[in-house]
Amino acid sequence: MKRSFVFFLFPVMALIAACTGPKDGEYRVDIFSTNDVHGHYFDSVYVGDRTQLSLANVSTYIKGERNALGEDNMLLIDVGDILQGDNAAYYYNYVDTVSGHVYVKAAGYLKYDLAVVGNHDIETGHPVYDRMSRELPMPFLGGNAIDEATGKPYFPEYAILKRGGLKIAVVGLTNPNVDQWLSKSLWSGIEFEPILPYCQELVDKVIAAEHPHIVIVAMHSGTGDGNLNTENQGLAALRTLEGVDFVFCAHDHSSRIIEEYRNVDGKDSLVSIMINGGSHCREIGHATVTVKIEDGKIVSKKLSAELVPMDGVAPDKDYLEYLRPEYEAVKAFTVKEVGRLTVDIATLEAMKGRAAYTDLLHTLQLSCGPAEISFAAPLTYDGHIPAGMLDFQDLFTIYPFENQLFVVKMTGREIKDALEFSYSKWVNTLSVNEAARLIKGNAAPGLHALAIDEKPDKRTGAEYYSFINRTYNFDSAAGIDYTVDLTKPYGEKVDITSMADGSAFSLDSTYNVAMTSYRASGGGGILAAAGINTAAIDERVVERYPEIRNILYDYLKINGVLSAENISDEAVLGDWHFLPEGIDKAIGRDFLLLMQH
Repeated sequence: MKRSFVFFLFPVMALIAACTGPKDGEYRVDIFSTNDVHGHYFDSVYVGDRTQLSLANVSTYIKGERNALGEDNMLLIDVGDILQGDNAAYYYNYVDTVSGHVYVKAAGYLKYDLAVVGNHDIETGHPVYDRMSRELPMPFLGGNAIDEATGKPYFPEYAILKRGGLKIAVVGLTNPNVDQWLSKSLWSGIEFEPILPYCQELVDKVIAAEHPHIVIVAMHSGTGDGNLNTENQGLAALRTLEGVDFVFCAHDHSSRIIEEYRNVDGKDSLVSIMINGGSHCREIGHATVTVKIEDGKIVSKKLSAELVPMDGVAPDKDYLEYLRPEYEAVKAFTVKEVGRLTVDIATLEAMKGRAAYTDLLHTLQLSCGPAEISFAAPLTYDGHIPAGMLDFQDLFTIYPFENQLFVVKMTGREIKDALEFSYSKWVNTLSVNEAARLIKGNAAPGLHALAIDEKPDKRTGAEYYSFINRTYNFDSAAGIDYTVDLTKPYGEKVDITSMADGSAFSLDSTYNVAMTSYRASGGGGILAAAGINTAAIDERVVERYPEIRNILYDYLKINGVLSAENISDEAVLGDWHFLPEGIDKAIGRDFLLLMQH
């Protein structure tokens, strides 16, 4: 496909076109980054006196750095996933679409120089991210998102800025796995190129056209392990890209990593640095480059980077006052009562097995039309909703994402194979003797029923237990009765005995299965493990429904109450549990290890 390469220039950057470069001397530029903000624009969560880290804390810190370094010596960038995850984003994305968007106002106040499009920004849909492209006071970059109609970039590919007397190129790319996670209606008309090797082609063209002194790649992609995993390519980019000083990555939230890449020419010279700042304004990435110029040429570069915690940084009162009207509008929407809950829900309980939280998700999904079976995973890791009146904020705890609901045709065999894959990521395979020892509590250290292990906290160095795999891919099923035996090998763990109503379940029959648009589009690889081509999922889709949080809202408007009886009805949901008998004791001990962090 023929590509056209475009860039973004502000009027004040007209000097970049000047023939003369910087004078001989030493120049320093500081680059600050946020990523995976997920709608944390305010320090309050609107209900009670609970607070959170947010752009208000970032604003305080950045103001201090601007005062210390000077406006002309620093950049502030965001590496994507800005527009989803909090009621503030939701309200201005979908409820009040007439007033100015709160993030446009916030970004202007903080004086961001650019932002990168994240996969959750695409999840908001064309009306939202197209509006952002028009209204944001800085470029919204996504160079590997290609307009199918024109073959040109849908978003700008890079930005050219001048700071500290130097010319800086920032190449921005989004996560190419969008088409595997989101319904095509959300990204219609766009193709997503894999970041590598496409990024090198783009970097080479930018360098040839612009002759920058500093080259930055800002990519909404996770750290990864250095291999060409299309979702997480941070380390792979760091180790393979040529001509790049800094790689800012994002997406995987828990990384919080600074990684250096050095020459292997015996000099051990530092070539480039990767920065991944975690998520939700917990840290700010800070990169520094000092460039020495002699006879008009770069003779040396010194690079450094750090992550700056926002704990202990006070929220910016002026920023919060500036956004006070938007905050009050969001709060009024958030505290609106939407129904009543008669049972406590702790989302973490879903990691142990069947739980009220996942029962609720299954109940909602099975309430939709032709659905006979439901696949659902715990999307909130450690949330608690006490019994009592629910407000709209509670609905975000129950369901934090804008996933749609799909009903998809699957054979009984495909259903079983999908569950086999899901549980293979959730629990370990044990011998009969290992299971017996775990049940008795005298197993060797390091043996676990749940698929967990110890790893060091990147901030404190202390060891803690966590799941090896992503818990939002731990699908269970409802509408059927089944067991999961940890002593059986992959392919034999799951035994489906009947439908929930007691009728026969057949591997050869076809069923309508309710699941999220993320899962139907290939998220987590669960359907692929069942042999389903998710690129052609439209051929299997029976029905599409709105966002699942809206289904929950509508359910409450009709029924008014969520009780243990109407969210855990075994006649509708069926039942499942782990085998062998007693293994729940070992799972409970593993669960206590997880809760220690």
